[in-house]
Amino acid sequence: MPRLVTFEVLGQKYSLYTEASDADVQEILNLVKSQIEAHVGTAVNVLPSSKAAVLASLNVASEYVKLKKDCARQLENVGSHLDMLTEKIENLIRE
Repeated sequence: MPRLVTFEVLGQKYSLYTEASDADVQEILNLVKSQIEAHVGTAVNVLPSSKAAVLASLNVASEYVKLKKDCARQLENVGSHLDMLTEKIENLIRE
C-alpha cells in the first residue's frame, strides 16, 4: 500500500507516495544527493535547483541505460551458454 514520504533536496521539501521500503527510499535519496554533489559540487549555491536536479537526473538516467545494456549483454551470454550446455547434454544422451 502506498505511503506518503517527505524528503528534502537542495533545501526544498518534496512529498510523494511510494510503495518502496524505507531502506530503498533512503538509498534513492542518497543516490540523488550524491549525484547532485558530485556533478554540481560547489555550484549548488549558484545553480538553480531545477538545473541541478536535471543534471542529477541525466546522470542517473545515463547510468541506468548503461546498466540496462550490460544486463541485456549478460542475459545474451547466459542464453548462449545455456544453449551450448543443452546441446552437450543432448549429445551425451544420444550416445
